[in-house]
Amino acid sequence: MPRAAVPGAAVPGAAVPGARSLSRRQAGSGSARSLLLTVLGEFALPSGEPSWTSTLLHVADGLGVEEKSTRQALTRLAGDGWIAAERVGRRARWRLTQSGRELLAEGAARIYAFGRDRESWDGHWLVLTVTVPETRRELRHQLRTRLTWAGFGSPAPGVWVSPHPAREGDAKGVVEQLGLDAAAFSFSGPYAGVGSERTLVEQAWHLGDLAAGYEDFLQEFAGLRPGPGDPTLLAQVRLVHEWRKFPMRDPELPRELLPPDWVGVRAANVFADLHTSWNTQAQHHWAALSTPPRPDRSAPLGSGK
Repeated sequence: MPRAAVPGAAVPGAAVPGARSLSRRQAGSGSARSLLLTVLGEFALPSGEPSWTSTLLHVADGLGVEEKSTRQALTRLAGDGWIAAERVGRRARWRLTQSGRELLAEGAARIYAFGRDRESWDGHWLVLTVTVPETRRELRHQLRTRLTWAGFGSPAPGVWVSPHPAREGDAKGVVEQLGLDAAAFSFSGPYAGVGSERTLVEQAWHLGDLAAGYEDFLQEFAGLRPGPGDPTLLAQVRLVHEWRKFPMRDPELPRELLPPDWVGVRAANVFADLHTSWNTQAQHHWAALSTPPRPDRSAPLGSGK
């Protein structure tokens, strides 16, 4: 199956137990932008309502992001066409554009479904060979980035493999877009008798590094029980924000090619269980934070209150 492009009541700024917030120094506008996309995908997308700047600042502050970085990230997201600003009196809020809704909906579908169900495998591989001159470093980087996102691994220079022959269309699109189709060849079939499939998998994807990432995820979130209000909402943002990295890193290999008791399956179950457990309360708290303050009707007009 083709992989979609995708390309978390504490006092403000308090860390959520078990869900590390970014340090103030580390949380620049780039980190803030990524976190805001997670927040918007978790809450603005399903609610269908615009998000107040004050609400986004409050949540970002709870995640350890400075106000300046959050405001810069909002400006960048608007400049990219994902959100648009609205004025309501003296207050500002942000609505998702059509492009923003499509981006986040596609990403959400991928994130929530990722890792739990793996298709049965017929033993066939797709092999792609593509040559890029050593002097074209930027082109080599683009090729590696795009093929990695499509789930391919590289066991040797110029060679890319996938246990999903149906992704040939993804590979073809990548090499054509990069102008490399004249230097690329592909074929598919079962593994032959030379060498070991297990060695091929390890050289192509370095599963030990991926397993360590899943173990870190479990250490951070398994057993976490945040309190009501801000702690649950912030924990959910961090949960989703950390989990959304794995579709970029995990090629979704068939079970037949994974080590016994693969930790990724356990991590996927923990993610799904925690998200289900926290989501209703987190959505209710987001709605409460998003309710604009009612005007003080006892104050006379023109009093400035």
